[in-house]
Amino acid sequence: MKAEERRSQILHTLRNSDGPCSASALAAALGVSRQIIVGDIALLRAAGLDIHATARGYVLPGDLPGLIRRVVCLHTAEQMREELYCMVDQGCLVRDVIVEHPIYNELTGRLELASRYDVDRFLEMCAEADAIPLSALTEGIHVHTLVCPDEAAYERVREALGRRGFLFGENDF
Repeated sequence: MKAEERRSQILHTLRNSDGPCSASALAAALGVSRQIIVGDIALLRAAGLDIHATARGYVLPGDLPGLIRRVVCLHTAEQMREELYCMVDQGCLVRDVIVEHPIYNELTGRLELASRYDVDRFLEMCAEADAIPLSALTEGIHVHTLVCPDEAAYERVREALGRRGFLFGENDF
């Protein structure tokens, strides 16, 4: 298979996938190395395609059904699982995490977490990589972009986070 055909197949796979596709899975399906896929993704991005890398693989963001909402949170790294569960348990997708940095301004990390399974996998990957959360750069303050099925789901998220004291600006910190 020629490189151009392979990149076309990668794009087709991403467009028709129900979730993120890992570089390893794409490599296995196309009979090439993971590094070839990473290079192909870089070339597709350079050509102007909006391909996002998440902890679980690549996605084309497209128009997700639902309301886009944000929550500003503050908690410790040890409370991250509980915070993320509050969001996915209400049927919301946690699209990303955003922090303000004094040099780089806004830093965004793609998450694309939709279930407890996704949260657990993400946290396992963090532990295996000995990675610290972006919120460590801002003493725990961070923003999550959510995709919610409706306004009621968003309000349930705010209520669940509020009960645990995770909403920044709504408690005495």
